[in-house]
Amino acid sequence: MAKYFYIARDKEGIKLSGAEDANNPEEVLSRLHAKGLIVINIIPESKESFYNINPKSMVKTKFKPKHNRITQGDLTLFCRQVATLLGAGVTILKSLDIIAQQVASKRLYRVIKDLQRNMEGGSSFHEAMAKHPQVFSELWINLVDSGEASGNLAMILSRLATYMERNEAFKKKIISALIYPVILLIVGTGALLFLTIKIIPTFAEIFKGFDITLPFLTRMLMVVSEFIRKKILFILIIAVILGFLLKKFISTKEGRRRYEKFLFSLPIFGEFFRILIIERFTSEMATLVESGVPILYSLEITEHSVDNLTVGDIIRKVKDDVREGKPLSQPLEESGFFDPMVVQMVNIGEEIGELSNMFKRLNTFYEEYIDTFLNRFTAMFEPLMLVFMGVIIGIMVIGMFLPIFQISQIK
Repeated sequence: MAKYFYIARDKEGIKLSGAEDANNPEEVLSRLHAKGLIVINIIPESKESFYNINPKSMVKTKFKPKHNRITQGDLTLFCRQVATLLGAGVTILKSLDIIAQQVASKRLYRVIKDLQRNMEGGSSFHEAMAKHPQVFSELWINLVDSGEASGNLAMILSRLATYMERNEAFKKKIISALIYPVILLIVGTGALLFLTIKIIPTFAEIFKGFDITLPFLTRMLMVVSEFIRKKILFILIIAVILGFLLKKFISTKEGRRRYEKFLFSLPIFGEFFRILIIERFTSEMATLVESGVPILYSLEITEHSVDNLTVGDIIRKVKDDVREGKPLSQPLEESGFFDPMVVQMVNIGEEIGELSNMFKRLNTFYEEYIDTFLNRFTAMFEPLMLVFMGVIIGIMVIGMFLPIFQISQIK
């Protein structure tokens, strides 16, 4: 038998340390788990025996991260890896050590190493994460806190990983659906600019050699073409300045609220933006409530992570009403933002004690709704864009050929 020192926390979060005699670290881990402790680290007297490494036969590998930023994919993979390793009985510190050697982001590598240092100093996992708010959101920190307190950290991280994977897949689906319309719009705009800047001036030079009065449509096209050719740099500069000013305005709270109000007021797309936010709200609430986070904390986390000031204000009002003792369904209905179906499903979930399942079902419904909307939008956009392009190009062609018809009639 060998001696193993351990660092752990009980369900109240109190840090404990001690030593156990055992044949292997797995035996120590089983004993501590049986006592209801959350194991942070197990350190043998001989570190080489713990890792079962022969220094002479050890192959040194050079760490080669691929990029410096931390992408959503990096965080999703990190969460899934931690959940898998903890589920297999590996301690948190050893899990972080294993993941650090294969992470693709330089910055995430440094963050993981800092997590290890803080936890070796006695911090819990969520306390170490809280020191990196730009990397780990409130959703992460509160779920990990809940997992450490309940002793189900592996299961809750697995739920978080599933949520992140579904969210990432959903975003990719939206981006994929919008790629074709955006490409079609760019190509169409490029074609119109080419006709305006290159083709119309060529015809204009030809018409100068004829002593005729050009039709009104032709003159208008030539004026527009001349203006764009001479002022295109000025137009681009103005567009950049306006874009910069708009971005600065939206960065203010009042500007952001007005911008959000404008988006919600758009025909067709305003409803789409509203449904997008409801989908995110139901997804996060389902994950939080299922993981055992109290409803008030769940609403507070969602308020800050919904990324919409208008809806954040609505959720804050809902949270305040729930704190006063109202059922969740009542302030949701009074807000006027959520559909009657959301209110009814939440009301049923509260009555039967299945609130997380109701949020899951709502999230599935809104995901399908968004998917259907995008499919219909992409199906309709192509013919509408083609008709629009056909009309504009047709007007240009007619405008350029009218003088030719006029010249052909001169005897």
